[in-house]
Amino acid sequence: MEQQKSGIKFPVSELPLRMKVDVLVVGGGPAGIIAARAAAGEGLKVALIESRSFLGGNMTIGLPILGFLGQKKNQIIKGLPQEFIDRLVKRKAASEHRPCPLHMSITLVEPEAVKEVAFEMLVENGVDVLLYTLCADVIMNRNRLEGVIIESKAGREVILAKTIIDCTGDADVAFRSGVPCEQGDEDGGVQPPTLMFSLGNVDTDKLRLSIAEDPDTYSTDFIPADYFSQNRQFIVVGLRELVKKAQKDGLLLPTDRTIVITGLREGEAWINMTRVNGVDGTNPASLTQGEFIAMKQISVIHKYLLHYVPGFENACFMRKAPFLGIRETRRIVGQYVMTRDDILSCRRFDDAVAVASYPLDIHHPKGGDCTLEWSGDCYDIPYRSLVPLKVENLLVAGRSISTTHEAMSAIRVMAPCMAMGEAAGRAAKIAVLEGVAPSRIDVDKLRNQLLSNGAYLRP
Repeated sequence: MEQQKSGIKFPVSELPLRMKVDVLVVGGGPAGIIAARAAAGEGLKVALIESRSFLGGNMTIGLPILGFLGQKKNQIIKGLPQEFIDRLVKRKAASEHRPCPLHMSITLVEPEAVKEVAFEMLVENGVDVLLYTLCADVIMNRNRLEGVIIESKAGREVILAKTIIDCTGDADVAFRSGVPCEQGDEDGGVQPPTLMFSLGNVDTDKLRLSIAEDPDTYSTDFIPADYFSQNRQFIVVGLRELVKKAQKDGLLLPTDRTIVITGLREGEAWINMTRVNGVDGTNPASLTQGEFIAMKQISVIHKYLLHYVPGFENACFMRKAPFLGIRETRRIVGQYVMTRDDILSCRRFDDAVAVASYPLDIHHPKGGDCTLEWSGDCYDIPYRSLVPLKVENLLVAGRSISTTHEAMSAIRVMAPCMAMGEAAGRAAKIAVLEGVAPSRIDVDKLRNQLLSNGAYLRP
């Protein structure tokens, strides 16, 4: 029998006003920190709220940043995202942008430094940062979003804002505001999340040279063997025959591929191999179960690496990521929905506010494999895909912009999300200064501001 859901009536009371701002950014991940930085200045009061105890989002879980370079090895993400990397480089907490045959480029970052640098950058630019704070609900006036209700140890409070940017990655604000949203493929299946973890005392030279010198035994997906002979910091995707051998020997590995990313520290390797199919990143019970399953997978994967992969013979467990890396949840329906064809045809848009080159990269909702398709060059991300339908005073930046399931798999990685954050932040600033809704700003003016501040747009 289907369980009946019953509503609980809750008395409505007057909520205290925490602050009134010009621009509010909800979510402090890669898109959010850049959006807040871009919106700051010219006398505007800008605030950012984040549910965790730190900023940086997926930049703090051990992943490299993908996508600063295009498929022709030219840099296509610049502006404020590059400024953030430059800050990390000064602390020896980021690598240069390294071409990668599979991912276009990888930029290694030190997770703990990301947290500190992000906070410093925002505070220096006058952004009011509020951690440990959830967006619990929204305040609507017909089709206008006027603020959010936040939840924290202080209880429920209100933040009013002239413009709000949803950088939650899950379209939390947009969804609560009544913006039409979609989730998953035609069957509702979403890409599975991963719980990253790192190992120390890894002989990364032995690993890369084994691949370079014996590619028949240690074959990789799309990455030629000579890449490993030339790069001491690298990413490995493949070694499928080793996985098959381990599975034949009884190890219940959750994926068909070995994915290893060297860290900035000598002997450190981050492992991207846990997979939990069926996790709904908008459901706390599903997330909790996914976290538990992924933790159990880590011990099996560690055993596999120790006994089957060269260089890991003496590897020791160091740390796991602070949360599951979610690839996909809600997507808004905006003024324009980006499609697979837009990616693969290298589509240009008159209202382009970012350029990306990362391929269609779909981790299958069922099973442990992945499908990749490259465009051959770059494609534009239009401003209209950041502008939701039905709700004014709201912009969205990051993986939950208006795309199809397939197109989202390309724009979801961190460098394009940071570029979208800059576009959304500068658009919000224009909207406030000119007293118009973000949907009605002069996009040519936005594009000119992006270019004059060092961002890259195709001529």
